[in-house]
Amino acid sequence: MASFADTPFAVLTVIAAPAILTNASSVLALGTGNRIARVVDRSRFLTEELSGSELDDLRRRVFTEQLAGLEVRAQLLIRALRWFYTSLGAFAASALIAVLGATVAAVRGVAVADAVAIIGLLVGTLGVSGLVTGCVLMIRETRLAIRYLAEEAKLAARARGA
Repeated sequence: MASFADTPFAVLTVIAAPAILTNASSVLALGTGNRIARVVDRSRFLTEELSGSELDDLRRRVFTEQLAGLEVRAQLLIRALRWFYTSLGAFAASALIAVLGATVAAVRGVAVADAVAIIGLLVGTLGVSGLVTGCVLMIRETRLAIRYLAEEAKLAARARGA
């Protein structure tokens, strides 16, 4: 049976894949951080609006519900960001483990290198799992954002019609 090192995709898998996935984690973390900032901005706006006395009952109720929803969105985003950072660290670690595995293989032989490769695979799997989990959380957060945007549109249409 051929070993992992005998396949033509070994170098691509060991070096390029963690680099690409590290980049993906970084981009997702950056975007998530920006979304957290938007949630904070919106929360501040709603808090300011709710402190005023000129709101009608419907708008006050919708804004109060949205403020509670923003808290849920913030928690989803923070959890997603944690997973993206975990993935980022896992992919960086898997690249380092690959380099260490190559060194160990040269010095100690293939048997020890196989053990290091398994560790690298497990760490890389954690990274991919973190990306998937973070993306699922982002989908949930986006659905909430769209729902509240639709409520805002209804309020605006009601205000124009009144």
